[in-house]
Amino acid sequence: MGNRYHVPEFDGDVKLEGEIELKEPKMYRVILHNDHYTTMDFVIEVLIAVFHKPAADATRIMLDVHKRGKGVCGVYTYDIASTKVAQVHTLARQREFPLKCSMEET
Repeated sequence: MGNRYHVPEFDGDVKLEGEIELKEPKMYRVILHNDHYTTMDFVIEVLIAVFHKPAADATRIMLDVHKRGKGVCGVYTYDIASTKVAQVHTLARQREFPLKCSMEET
């Protein structure tokens, strides 16, 4: 559902009328996936540090990851989502956990 804006265009000395349609950016869900090695405490730590979740929300998402196999951390534009996925993987590697994080279009 884009917004339409009327924008004058110029062709040499002749003013042309045109429209530009602005579209909302695609949004992406960032998801943490369960594994048998990453600690629950580390998942909570990641949710607080990377996704800026309060402790109660981080615990709820961690329990989704643990019990359901995955948990949604948030919904972001492509650039922000891909950056957060990379941050999670970097932190997990530093702490030697195999935590997997992915993103999917909403």
